[in-house]
Amino acid sequence: MTDLYAIHSTQVVTMGEVIEAWIVIDGETITEVRRQPPEAHLKVISYGDAVIMPGLVDAHVHINEPGRTEWEGFFTATQAAAAGGVTTVVDMPLNCSPVTTSVAHLETKLNALGEQLHVDLGFWGGVVPNHVDQLAGLIQRGALGCKAFTCHSGIDDFPASDRETLRLAMHELKKAGAPLLVHAELEGPVDSTEEDPTSYQSYLSSRPPSWEVDAIRLVIELIEETGCPAHIVHLSAADALPMIKAAKSSGLPLTVETCPHYLCLHAEEISDGQTQFKCAPPIRSAQNRDALWQGLAEGIIDLKNLISLDYVKLKKLEEGHFHDAWGGISSLQLGLSNIWTEANKRGFDLIKLAHWLSEGPSRFAGLNDRKGQIAAGMDADFVIWIPQDAFILEPSHLLFKHKLSPYLGKELSGRVTHTYLRGRLIYEHGQLRGTHGRPIFGRA
Repeated sequence: MTDLYAIHSTQVVTMGEVIEAWIVIDGETITEVRRQPPEAHLKVISYGDAVIMPGLVDAHVHINEPGRTEWEGFFTATQAAAAGGVTTVVDMPLNCSPVTTSVAHLETKLNALGEQLHVDLGFWGGVVPNHVDQLAGLIQRGALGCKAFTCHSGIDDFPASDRETLRLAMHELKKAGAPLLVHAELEGPVDSTEEDPTSYQSYLSSRPPSWEVDAIRLVIELIEETGCPAHIVHLSAADALPMIKAAKSSGLPLTVETCPHYLCLHAEEISDGQTQFKCAPPIRSAQNRDALWQGLAEGIIDLKNLISLDYVKLKKLEEGHFHDAWGGISSLQLGLSNIWTEANKRGFDLIKLAHWLSEGPSRFAGLNDRKGQIAAGMDADFVIWIPQDAFILEPSHLLFKHKLSPYLGKELSGRVTHTYLRGRLIYEHGQLRGTHGRPIFGRA
């Protein structure tokens, strides 16, 4: 293929419209989006009525390499991303080992990349007690922001941050021009009489919505004090939406994400012992799920992220013990189909979908100068998919390392057929076309 060519569809999602368009690509970059065919000498690849959207941006992925690569790794995680139309992922600072809480640890991660990336990869740094002095260096090295936990993270080398640690971190990140990301659960009293560890209700009761509400209240107070932009990762508790709405209405730099499992699954469908559904915060009721969709519709929730990859052995499926099982939902490859299946039922359109999955996450991550839109000057990243194409999800479809997902056996709508990364076709009808991804960095 020459460096200059065009792709075409009758359904191109661009600049808030769905139009017939010819996207002209020169090398890695979009040079023009045309409503009329280009000159006859230019090669055109037409995808007919398939949808062409900006490549998806997933700003919340746990890849776990180096150090815990048996859980997941760069090669398999990014091939799953490519198969799902995700062209950019941003890796969380845990559960790799060492955790990404210093420049030296970020360099260790970079040295482990090799030639493994199927898609482009950015990085979040980590906030932990007694390491706040490392944050400026992480941002200068190219981390897009830094993440903290207000509760135990699940691993001892990434401890929770108390109020003072968060305050100091936010002052540093404000100066560096980067956001603080927060896993927002603040442990408090639990009203639970259910003792059976295999009971999903027991696990659900052990992490009540009040934990999220209290943690988000703390973050809002610290935004008011420091002026630092903050982002709540994977909101599950709809009880927090009025507080979030008020904070955003007052002009505070607060953003919020939720995830497919909170929008597509609900507690009433989870049987006892089904630890593949465990995550933190937990999947809550169908009524709560509907309220989250309303929050998306109203713009209270800014964007939706796909989320993590986990490790089958740690799910303890044989024991079915929710309190001991590892938390995490494997859905990186499935986000487009999951969300479209539910969003289409609720009357949302392709423009909203592109905002949630591409433009919004790229803007939040500070990559919107190159990712997340189909427009001249942007990276030529595309997902091509057929909205009406339904399929039953089977383990053989999954390209991440461990073939476990709570979506197995479900009928999903919207099949990805092609993925382009910076002008290069990297996935076509189930076949990957090499490791062409590269690390990407912030603008510090």
